[in-house]
Amino acid sequence: MKAKSLIGVAVAGLAGVAVRDLTQKKHALKRNFPVIAHARYALERVGPELRQYIVTSNDEDRPFSRDQRSWVYASSKKENNYVGFGTDNDVEHLENYPIVKHRTFSPSAPSTAVAHGHADDELSLPSAKVLGGPRGRTHAFRPSSVVNVSAMSFGALSGPAIEALNRGAALAGAMHNTGEGGLSEHHRKGGDLIFQIGTAYFGCRDEQGRFDLARLVDLVQSAPVRAIEVKLSQGAKPGLGGLLPAAKITEEISAIRGIPMGVDCASPSRHSEFDSVDSMLDWVERVADATGLPVGIKSAVGELDFWEHLAQEMSSRTRGVDFVTVDGGEGGTGAAPLVFTDSVALPYRVGFARVYAEFAKAGLTDDLTFIGSGKLGLPANALVAFALGADMLNVAREAMLAVGCIQSQKCHTDHCPTGVATQNPWLVRGLDPTLKSVRLANYLQTLRRDLLKVSESCGVAHPGLIDADAVEILDGNRRGTALREVYGYEPGWGSLGPALTEEITSIMWPQRDLDTEAPESTTATA
Repeated sequence: MKAKSLIGVAVAGLAGVAVRDLTQKKHALKRNFPVIAHARYALERVGPELRQYIVTSNDEDRPFSRDQRSWVYASSKKENNYVGFGTDNDVEHLENYPIVKHRTFSPSAPSTAVAHGHADDELSLPSAKVLGGPRGRTHAFRPSSVVNVSAMSFGALSGPAIEALNRGAALAGAMHNTGEGGLSEHHRKGGDLIFQIGTAYFGCRDEQGRFDLARLVDLVQSAPVRAIEVKLSQGAKPGLGGLLPAAKITEEISAIRGIPMGVDCASPSRHSEFDSVDSMLDWVERVADATGLPVGIKSAVGELDFWEHLAQEMSSRTRGVDFVTVDGGEGGTGAAPLVFTDSVALPYRVGFARVYAEFAKAGLTDDLTFIGSGKLGLPANALVAFALGADMLNVAREAMLAVGCIQSQKCHTDHCPTGVATQNPWLVRGLDPTLKSVRLANYLQTLRRDLLKVSESCGVAHPGLIDADAVEILDGNRRGTALREVYGYEPGWGSLGPALTEEITSIMWPQRDLDTEAPESTTATA
């Protein structure tokens, strides 16, 4: 009788836990998998102890290590993301390990209160460049955040996940790229948008699937679209059109994209509106004239003929793109064949350096904005990207982690356990977009704050002023090579020109005497 009583108490207790899990909204995993989800959190808590004897170290998991995921999670929850007892990276033996060199003196000594989180409302980290300014676009503007949410389509991600990203971007003063899947109601929650046009022209195509400029104009006027990005390729599957499996196509997605139900949605691998750099630039100018918006391109990097030709065509300054988003081959939230994921397109640093060099040789680096994408939502990677010449960063998988992703790597199966990358109604219900939007905003603000901390350590006002001489790549503890030398940069490459340097410094350090001579690393021209 006593045993039955204990069993009854246990069952009642578990039932109580299940009810609480199903009704709470803070944790999507518990809401979707009541009771058993607690095992995951219990294992996470004792993970460091277990890993001393079994499984993996903090830095072995891929694509994001346990340390990296923990940093994103802690940042998104506004928890303590500091570490103690020194680095657990094997700096004595690791190759290609980046080190940012701090500076002893600087022309100004700003308060570090903002950088250390004591004045969140004062934290501002705008772009050093005006998007669309050099080409005189009607709606040119200075982005208020150097870190923004990368292109992830509604369809690939769930509606609540898209809503969380958009609301979070609005809270953080960042922009949200729609991805090529069209502009849905989930994108209309207050965040500024970059509308992406892919090869299938979702959201701006006619009944035959052809690009329709009038529909594009109507669409961007109906939402807070600040810029247009033309996707040529992406890191996950460069040169291969996107694929949305039939299982993930709902009636809502079907209506937004203009595609049938029950059939895999395969986008073309190339654009039908242009077939050369010359015709692409004509089309870009046509879109920019009709909308008044800055227009740029996104691409992974393979052969360089395209980039050489683009820089040559833009040298006359009569036509051109307003920004270039370089996507690394190691990045990508979309599902792709293994060979594409592993072996097609250059990784970010190599690809970006080659693209930047083409525009630097043509003297155009101050004339357009460079945006980096591909695992750059971690402070160390972001700083190397800025040192190579990036002006802004787009984050995708890190943003997914911030809104609940646990790196289960089931994005392509429609069985994402936290409701981020699935259209399964049961799994989607676990993700509360209002709560998760705050997590994203916290993460974006924390990343910007860390970038500001390191900028101040280097004696400059903005991460865009950290140049290729401020970073070394270590070969274990034997030697270090300047980033400039590693990637073959000439003097001045990776740096802003004098006018842009002075402008962003005066924005970030308004109290500074602008007649004071700037550090040598901030005065080189590109």
